[in-house]
Amino acid sequence: MGFESKLLLNVEFSRRSNLISHSSSPGVLSNRPISLAAIVLLALAVHGPLLLMQLPSGSYDANTHMFFAQHYAENWFNPWNEKWFAGFSQTTYPPLTHQWIALFSHVMGLKMAYMFVQLVSLLLLPIGMFRFARLWVDDRSASLAAVGTVFLGSLAMLVYQSGQINTTMAAALVLNALPYFYGWCRRGNMNGLINGLILMLTAAASHHVTVIFGVPLFVLPVMVLAWLDRENSTQGEEPASTAGVISRAAVFAALAAVGVGVVLFPYWIQLLQNPISQLPIPHGSRDNYLLNTFSGMNFWIIPMGALLLALPFIFWKGLEERRLRPLFFGFYLTMLIGLGGTTPVAQLLLRRAFQVLTFERFTFWATLMCLPIVGLLCARLIDRYAMKAIAALTVAAVFTFSMAVAWMTFHPINTAPFNVNNVVNFLNRDGHNKFRYLTLGFGAQFSQVSTLSDASTVDGDYNSARLLPELTQYGSARLDNAKYYGTAGMESLRAMLKHANQYGLKYIFVRDRYYEPLLAFAGWRQVEAYENGNVTLWSKEDIVAAQPVHSSGMPTRLQSIAWGTLPMGCSLLAIALVLLWPERRRVADTMEFRPTAAPSPVTLREAK
Repeated sequence: MGFESKLLLNVEFSRRSNLISHSSSPGVLSNRPISLAAIVLLALAVHGPLLLMQLPSGSYDANTHMFFAQHYAENWFNPWNEKWFAGFSQTTYPPLTHQWIALFSHVMGLKMAYMFVQLVSLLLLPIGMFRFARLWVDDRSASLAAVGTVFLGSLAMLVYQSGQINTTMAAALVLNALPYFYGWCRRGNMNGLINGLILMLTAAASHHVTVIFGVPLFVLPVMVLAWLDRENSTQGEEPASTAGVISRAAVFAALAAVGVGVVLFPYWIQLLQNPISQLPIPHGSRDNYLLNTFSGMNFWIIPMGALLLALPFIFWKGLEERRLRPLFFGFYLTMLIGLGGTTPVAQLLLRRAFQVLTFERFTFWATLMCLPIVGLLCARLIDRYAMKAIAALTVAAVFTFSMAVAWMTFHPINTAPFNVNNVVNFLNRDGHNKFRYLTLGFGAQFSQVSTLSDASTVDGDYNSARLLPELTQYGSARLDNAKYYGTAGMESLRAMLKHANQYGLKYIFVRDRYYEPLLAFAGWRQVEAYENGNVTLWSKEDIVAAQPVHSSGMPTRLQSIAWGTLPMGCSLLAIALVLLWPERRRVADTMEFRPTAAPSPVTLREAK
């Protein structure tokens, strides 16, 4: 064999060796979409231990949701709850998530049932994101976007700080409904119409605010996408017309509006009878984040996390690619609203609702909307830098999530928990539940006392259900933390103490000595002490037994039956339809992007 022949053999052997080495490198292996099952297992691995540790139980609203659920566990078909506000109707809040917690509480206890239902929403969210992202980008980028939902800082803040289980559940259901909506608008699939509607109604039964304010922000970009894709039809399909896409979207919207009206009709009746007319209650998410830097950190910087680094690419790619523009503009508008009072956008668009809503959920929705574009960015970085990019993205994701979880340790939203058994035992014995009570300085434990005791209080932790004039005429939330609302909070507390006999308010439990001079001046006297003197009981002798106050606001028998059947029926129907009538093909033709690296065999095969 000559020298030239040996040289050619060596070159060919080296070339083939490089090909084998390259094909087994992480860069090429990562060109394949991540398995959805693996993503769900990742979500379980990340959130499962934190939920087993019951970390969300210290969040702001967790005890409130467990309080609602406990009532359904004991009185499924009676939404009238005597324990707060001297009596209120739970039809003021969609019941589905609370009802699922109530069902599972009979098996695993109330607190673990809450954690289990929260886990279900956290597992549904990446599934919904994968299906939603496939409308806009390729499968691989969509899978990376789904991984991103597991580590979202905004999600961690909602779950572990705010305790907004209803918001996360509704968002997961909406994301899963949107591909069905796209398929109906573009192709007229009856599967898309029915499944999409039922999932939307189930989302509404979980959280009305998500459907009223969040769904339009998601639906409009998807409808525009269906219009852009109207002429891209597979073999055997006729291209859709502009009129067809718009008319089908209008049909979906009309049916959804009627369905939400029927499923939640007790809520609408309650809203008409008792419209929300209370004075605005201050909330940090409505602040100007440039002037109040703590609110900016808490409601925007920490929730956004490493996504802030991706904003230039989101703006560039979102504006450059025609097919991504609807998603980008939806994200941009949602992000501006999520900035609260930092810009005039939220106030101009929402008007009176600006004073009622909180805006951390808009930031959460904005992070969900940008993830498909971020998934595309991640795919390009991995193509170019291989393992270096994977390592950097992993660090960024873990940092975003861990900082959000750690944030509530450095800045706790609630006071440190303490034992409320002595308080509960007092209220449940010797007929003390014939009178109403009040707590001052209990923080998150206030709702726990309400859940465990049989007595009723004039206070409560759900602002929209408040009807007592002593509460609605002042811009403060709970009487329990009245001092934090300044003059408005203290005036509300003084008015309630003045009318104590009218409400049968006899017992006041105090864990903050700030309130004791006011109680002594108003005629209360300390009678007992608990927790080494940290909790004191104050009483007034001339108080008569409590009487019903809001009997006119009680739901009718028909409303009670509907409240106990329609929302749960929607969720069961949604589960049945998704299992029995699943998608049989991909609902979107994703856009083709210019590759930044050599295409993988998978990409070439799909192109053929």
